[in-house]
Amino acid sequence: MELERGDRGQAVVLLLTVVVMAALSVVAVGSFAQRISARGHAQTAADAAALAATTGGRPAAQRLASANSATLVSFVVSGDDVAVVVEFDGMRARAQATNGP
Repeated sequence: MELERGDRGQAVVLLLTVVVMAALSVVAVGSFAQRISARGHAQTAADAAALAATTGGRPAAQRLASANSATLVSFVVSGDDVAVVVEFDGMRARAQATNGP
């Protein structure tokens, strides 16, 4: 079976399209994975800061947030409860801890 003159080169175009789509998919998955990782890191920093704040107050929360490369955005004390919000790599996370039973 002989190809018509207009059919030549279509396989190359199709292959290039598949390669470009695969490359875009890899970039998208990598970006998504980075965001998930940043979210987890922010939550870890928030948890550590909230726990530290129950005994050491705001300075301890700030220290633990900084130790986790995060920024303490909010710090609220209500009785024995402490609530903090930290930011890491554009992701914010909230955590709450108590010093009571």
